[in-house]
Amino acid sequence: MRILRNLVFLCCITAVLVRYLPAQTYAVGADISFLAKCEKDGAVFKENGQPSDVLAMLREHHYNWVRLRVFHDPSVDGDKLPNDLAYTIALAQRAKAQNFHLLLSIHYADGWADPGKQPTPAAWRELKHKQLVQQVFEYSRDVIGSMARAGVMPDMVQVGNEVTAGMLWPDGKLPNNWDNFADLLQAGIRGIDAGRGPFRMPRIMIHIERSGDYDAATWFFDNLIAHHVRFDLIGLSYYPFWHGSIAKLRGNLHDLALRYRRPIIVVETASNWTSMAAAEKKYDFAESPAGQRAFLQAVDAAVRAVPYGLGQGVFWWEPAAEGPLRGRSFFDENGNVLPVISAFDDTSGR
Repeated sequence: MRILRNLVFLCCITAVLVRYLPAQTYAVGADISFLAKCEKDGAVFKENGQPSDVLAMLREHHYNWVRLRVFHDPSVDGDKLPNDLAYTIALAQRAKAQNFHLLLSIHYADGWADPGKQPTPAAWRELKHKQLVQQVFEYSRDVIGSMARAGVMPDMVQVGNEVTAGMLWPDGKLPNNWDNFADLLQAGIRGIDAGRGPFRMPRIMIHIERSGDYDAATWFFDNLIAHHVRFDLIGLSYYPFWHGSIAKLRGNLHDLALRYRRPIIVVETASNWTSMAAAEKKYDFAESPAGQRAFLQAVDAAVRAVPYGLGQGVFWWEPAAEGPLRGRSFFDENGNVLPVISAFDDTSGR
């Protein structure tokens, strides 16, 4: 009996440790989905005045994850974005060659999907709900299968992007269609499982943008759990000009960790190194190179402070970018790298 009691005790302790200990190395990440397009367009990125590979720069400054998005058929989207599956696989191969972990963001759209728009791919727009569920399953299976065969199996996958208002509108639009939305998410997760072959199942992230809004975040995740959608991590976007102060972020991260006991990653964040629209709003950090670096360090500190080690990473959105996005990238107008890239060079005190 004593042996049995000891075994039960050890099992209980193990369950507690599995629940609370981090399940991965802290993710220092960047979404580099525009990188290859920028290079094709002639952009040159430099460090110490010399042209350099952006991925090599990130690796040198302690980045260990990249995030890539994939669109269903960007050739039919008006923005003519590059992020089809072939483009994404090629960029993933470059990242894997430099030993980055990979987070794949499947948008389930031909172009941008976010809280303000979740357009159904053109090829699926006439489908009924059950047919749409089947397409999500097959598409997810085929994307993951293609990546596995190419040697770039993702370590983590987002089923949808910033899905606070659902996805694949109108079928999966929230708040009215929770049952449909849950069906679509579950189909995506099943498809990822079916496509992975002999590889380990990627960790599944559900990603919303309400990083400073506890009520909205809990409304979403409470409903998600009530609909029996199984997922591993909570992903949040945090842009200070839309989502509020660092203090709001810190409080929300803390409270969500206590409520859900799941790992949390700030999977998109960025701020400006030059004056942009954010200048019109209350803002914790100066729109300057030094302010941008201080901002990233503050976000990182907020995530690392999450209870039980459940804060598991930060991803910058598009460090290499062109046009209007250049003002929040890691590079100035001449392609010279900015101080923000060194934000993780010394994390010993955080």
